[in-house]
Amino acid sequence: MGRVTKENYYLDIAQTVSERSTCLRKRYGAIIVKNDVIISTGYNGAPRGRKNCSDLRFCQREELQIPRGERYELCRSVHSEANAIIAAARENMLGASLYMCCTDPADGSVVPDTNSCMMCKKLILNAGIAKVYIRDTADTYRVIDTLDWITDDDSLSGKTGY
Repeated sequence: MGRVTKENYYLDIAQTVSERSTCLRKRYGAIIVKNDVIISTGYNGAPRGRKNCSDLRFCQREELQIPRGERYELCRSVHSEANAIIAAARENMLGASLYMCCTDPADGSVVPDTNSCMMCKKLILNAGIAKVYIRDTADTYRVIDTLDWITDDDSLSGKTGY
């Protein structure tokens, strides 16, 4: 049995963080890492003090059959990337990496081909995060250089993410 790669080590942690999610649709976990130090973690859930969808046993976006990537104003949750950014000081995020994993609430399996929504991409850029690692399977992931979101500005308007 070989040693897990550093990328998969951090993605394993992000996947575990996703288990704290209170979303009924998809569970996301994110961690911010700089110089091999975890700066912060975040998962998707209602703002502090508000009831979570898991407590209410109701998702308005699911009830209305709203497709992924649309009508975020109806969602109770703060996204995992946003929660991780909120919990960290900007100077600790400059040049850092964000590791993210999405899991299915029904069975805990990894959901492939996910991405940050356009609002989270803007937050990631403003935080100064340099790279985003997104888990697709237990062993595979994608690496996104956030500079690509600046040079390919159309990527900020696509229907991707939660």
